[in-house]
Amino acid sequence: MKLKKFNFKIVNSTNDLAIQIIKNTNNKSGIVIADRQKKGRGQYGKKWTSFKGNLFISIFFQINKVQLSLKDLTKVNCLLIKKLLSNFYNGKITIKKPNDLLIKKMKISGILQEILIKSGKKFIIIGVGINLIKSPTIKDYLTTNLFDLTGIKITPNNAALKLKKIYETFIPMFHKFNIKNLDRNLK
Repeated sequence: MKLKKFNFKIVNSTNDLAIQIIKNTNNKSGIVIADRQKKGRGQYGKKWTSFKGNLFISIFFQINKVQLSLKDLTKVNCLLIKKLLSNFYNGKITIKKPNDLLIKKMKISGILQEILIKSGKKFIIIGVGINLIKSPTIKDYLTTNLFDLTGIKITPNNAALKLKKIYETFIPMFHKFNIKNLDRNLK
């Protein structure tokens, strides 16, 4: 499956834009990439700080035949983002439930999932933020970025292309996954 790319310089939120694309077009899947977000959103209505040079992306596709719960979908998406991060970082990457990825107990990535139903078809929107070159300061929450960890400057475009490929490979198998074998299936 090929994800149609939607590239933007500045948006309010990549998830909001993905929702508008689903509502206003016939696109069944896609990937929204922005250089910057003015109103990036995290879980529970929290603000996502969006520094230029970091990755802000939303992937959307239909999930009508998927039998996984929202909790299991979150686990799948965390594992897919972990797979992306392992392309750039060789150390331990942990998942802090429900939707954060940590390196050395510091947040490097967060995921915001939303479900939308249009004309009886169910879509998932997976918003992903990854600190590539700069970390936000969050009260009582340590953060990090890949540049500080590796000394290598990873471009948002490079990370986006790798993530696009991971999802394009995974989406056709999405409905076949058994949550008990999930970790093994995603290696």
